[in-house]
Formats: sequence, structure tokens, C-alpha cells
Amino acid sequence: MKDKFILGRYLPGDSFIHYLDPRAKLIAMVLLLIFIFFANNVWSYALLFTFVMFMVALTNISLSVFIKGLRPMVVLILFTVILQLFFTRTGEVIWQWGFLVLTKDGLMNAAFIFLRFVLIIFISTLLTLTTQPLAITDALESLFSPFRKVLPVHEMALMLSIALRFVPTLIDETDKIMNAQRARGVDFNEGNIFERVKAFIPILIPLFVNAFNRAYDLATAMEARGYRGAEGRTKYRELTWQGRDTLSLVVVGLVCLGLLLLKD
Repeated sequence: MKDKFILGRYLPGDSFIHYLDPRAKLIAMVLLLIFIFFANNVWSYALLFTFVMFMVALTNISLSVFIKGLRPMVVLILFTVILQLFFTRTGEVIWQWGFLVLTKDGLMNAAFIFLRFVLIIFISTLLTLTTQPLAITDALESLFSPFRKVLPVHEMALMLSIALRFVPTLIDETDKIMNAQRARGVDFNEGNIFERVKAFIPILIPLFVNAFNRAYDLATAMEARGYRGAEGRTKYRELTWQGRDTLSLVVVGLVCLGLLLLKD
């Protein structure tokens, strides 16, 4: 898989995770993303890491695909890890140079922050790789249906799904525009930070034009198909909750309970 941006892309498959109800996957993802912040020691992170790797294995998708999802966040991850490494003042001092201090607590916190980022991205990527955008829309609409009288649930779910689907599309458009600029002799890695930012300005205008064109084409296609919102619409594919979905949430619930019990 040559795509640089993985989040938002769907890979067809016949794994256990693929066949789970999208509502179960959404609930599990939200629970894990919340309870990941309760992990604060080696044992809790070991439990969480083992469980996430187990879920990745169940998808039958290569681990390298999930690792590619880390690429857009590498700079943020490294920046946060470096801050934790050299600006944590508690614990035994291992190395010091000027105002930079490396302590045992700093090493531990940096490792935990790195793992937290990796796990969050893996969990989010796991949902989008194994769930079609339309299924995510249906799941969101179903889960928020109790609020239908006070919120435009269908429209909100549709907007979220379209936004999620358009992220990789816009990334691809950006790559094409940058390659066209490079063919004209533009070097995005030359000069200081201000010159590099200035070099990206010519990318923004065609990117926005392409985005608006795609939005217009999408609106035209929806109008041509008679889309008028949620009222009176029926669904071609109905969501069906099965025993494996309940079992999956029970397992996720046990993992979350384990994180609470292992918390210092």
C-alpha cells in the first residue's frame, strides 16, 4: 500500500474486525481512547499495548500499514517526546547540560507519551481501515438517534463521514500539486522556515479550488439522486447487532476495568 496518509481509508477484508457492527467498533474506540489516559505505569501500558496489537492482528492487515498512519504525526510525536525527556525535573538525574536535564522520570514519561500517541493512532486507524465510510455514517446516526428531536443527527453524521472520507483525497491532491511544483523547479526543503512557508502558498490556492470543485460535484450528485435529508429515507443495508458485537464490547470493558485497577 503506497498511500502516505492512512487515516480515513478503507481496506476491504473478511476478518473478525471487518464483520463487527460499526456501532460496536465506534463504542469500543471511544472507550479505549478515554481509558488510555488512565494508563500511567508499565503494567497498564503493557495491557493496553498487548490488546491493541491483538486487535491489529485480528484485522489481517499488515502492521506496516498501521505504522504508515504514524507518518503525518511524526513531528508532533518527536516534539512532545523531547519535551518530556529534557524538561521533566523529577526523579534521579542521569545527564545534565545547561538547562537540559535528563532524568529517569523523564525517560519513563517520554516512553509513555510515545506509546500513548502510537496507540491512539492505531486505534483510530483500525476503525477506518475496517469500516466503510457509509457504515460509520449509519453507526453515528444510530447511536445519536435519541437526540434526533433536538439535533440534526443525520446531517451531522453525514458531514462527519464526508469529512473523514475527504481527508485522504485532499492529501492525494496536495501530493499531486507538490509534485507539479517540483517539476517546475520548486524546492520545498530550501531556505529558512519563512521561505519554506512562502513556498507552500502556491499550493493552497489550487488545493482550495479542487476542494470546492469536489464539494460542488458531490452536491450535484446528491441532488441528482434525489437526496433531501433524513426524512422519508430508507436504508439499503440495515445494521444488525450480533453476539460477537456484545462479546467484543465485554472484552473491551474488561480491558478498561483492568486499566482502572492497574492505575497507580
